[in-house]
Amino acid sequence: MMSKFEDYLDELFPNPRCELNYSKDYELLIAIVLSAQSTDRQVNKVTDTLFRKFPLLTDLSDADIFELEKILRPVGSYHKKASYVKEISYKLLNEFNGIVPRDREILLNFPGVGRKTINVFLSEYYHESCFAVDTHVSRVLKRLGIAKKSDNVYIIERKAMKKFLKEEWGRRHLQIVLFGRYYCKAIKPCCKDCKLVDICHEKKKNF
Repeated sequence: MMSKFEDYLDELFPNPRCELNYSKDYELLIAIVLSAQSTDRQVNKVTDTLFRKFPLLTDLSDADIFELEKILRPVGSYHKKASYVKEISYKLLNEFNGIVPRDREILLNFPGVGRKTINVFLSEYYHESCFAVDTHVSRVLKRLGIAKKSDNVYIIERKAMKKFLKEEWGRRHLQIVLFGRYYCKAIKPCCKDCKLVDICHEKKKNF
């Protein structure tokens, strides 16, 4: 079952990549924070404006909160996210010389940063072996029976780490995110031509 799943992921996404746009470490961290309850496409539109208007960490740290809220409104929860952007920028400048730390425990103390955000950041920017679980990963793994419907994200993460080779965690995460985003969608999944339909627990609901 796993080999079939992995082969299909490799067929669909031989060279998966993160779809968030960034050029600096803090831009990636902020983009991941902004992606909560939003889409990468929408986040990219917002960060394009955000990082052009405030090109430096000092600019973001000193930015007017209402101006940030105006820019971030399209990604939802913009009051909180504007506050996160300012606080993250200030913290990086004053405690870490403007560099995003690699330490997981330290990152957990950043506003708006949780386990998924850290896993995505460390995997993407520092190429560490991490397996991040977002809504797409959770949905796909539950539909395929790799995780139970009652499993929380931490349990799903642990199960996925056991199923996939450690050196492939980052790549598999990206592949499953893309599979969930474009094929195994929450609404109207593309089941008709899916090569995993015979092992999918949800197949009867979608035909």
